[in-house]
Amino acid sequence: MTITDTTAPQATRRLNTSKAMVEAIAQEMRANPEVFYLGEDVGRYGGIFSSTTGLLDEFGPTRVIDTPISETAFLGLAVGAATEGMRPIAELMFADFVGVCLDQVYNHMAKIHFESGGHVRVPMVLTTAVGGGYSDGAQHSQTLWGLFAHLPGMKVVVPALPADAKGLMAAAIRDDSPVVYMFHKGVMGLPWMAKNPRSVDVVPEGEYVVPIGRANVVREGTDVSVVTISLSVHHALDVAEKLAGEGVSVEVLDLRSLVPLDREAILASVAKTGRLVVVDEDYHSFGMSGEVVATVAEHDPGLFRVAPERVTLPDVPIPYAHSLEYAVLPRHDRIEAGIRAVLR
Repeated sequence: MTITDTTAPQATRRLNTSKAMVEAIAQEMRANPEVFYLGEDVGRYGGIFSSTTGLLDEFGPTRVIDTPISETAFLGLAVGAATEGMRPIAELMFADFVGVCLDQVYNHMAKIHFESGGHVRVPMVLTTAVGGGYSDGAQHSQTLWGLFAHLPGMKVVVPALPADAKGLMAAAIRDDSPVVYMFHKGVMGLPWMAKNPRSVDVVPEGEYVVPIGRANVVREGTDVSVVTISLSVHHALDVAEKLAGEGVSVEVLDLRSLVPLDREAILASVAKTGRLVVVDEDYHSFGMSGEVVATVAEHDPGLFRVAPERVTLPDVPIPYAHSLEYAVLPRHDRIEAGIRAVLR
């Protein structure tokens, strides 16, 4: 359980999450000619969520490649390139689209290293946008990180804050294992989306790496632990600030990675507070929220002073209508209700 790792003080400035991501990609591309980026609308358009803005101008169309609308084809290309020693970053425009190319992901990207007896590595990054809140409908609003985390052979990282977006991207590109890097639309800090003040923050200049698999206590507290990830970190911090005015001390733990999962950080937080609320924008059943609760229950159920609460997405398709969508998403009102429930 550590704060973002750095070996020495570094100069900083404020960036939004998308710019922090792009900065990490550009720095790694400059340092290693084997790194290249491919996907739909990642070139001249710069990614529909500004995930590649400016990269084409610097690196050209041979290293920033606009692909046809064929996820199976360009994911297969990336897997093949990775097995031959390159370090591709392949962008799946929405995580929902994984159904089109799932065979390439979980039968090839995730399993080649195992099936080769450890002789063939697949050092690639699969990046993808996740999350609801923008009336994108049932096929463009899911997070699905529980699905990726459930399939063995891949690391899964989900940054919430700009500095972590940069540091985790650098770590993912350098990793010799396939890494799924999932960014929520709501944390990108884009002016045409709902304003999120926490999506613009201090980001170190120069080389910056956050180790994969280490959670981060983004707010210390003593009364209740809120364990969460991605945009829900922002919501949880908002609620924690509100409840502090009532004398309630809320600890917020940002997991940052689901695979590997920092179980020690979860246990340390719950051991301190005795109360657990897990907030997860993924589906309620068979996912991250259950895994976090099970981590504590299997280690020492006596750590719970009261039964834990899960604030999640119900097991229903995400509605298009804005009012219905907000009703099912784990936003501020539901997080606050979950915290109050374990404090009663």
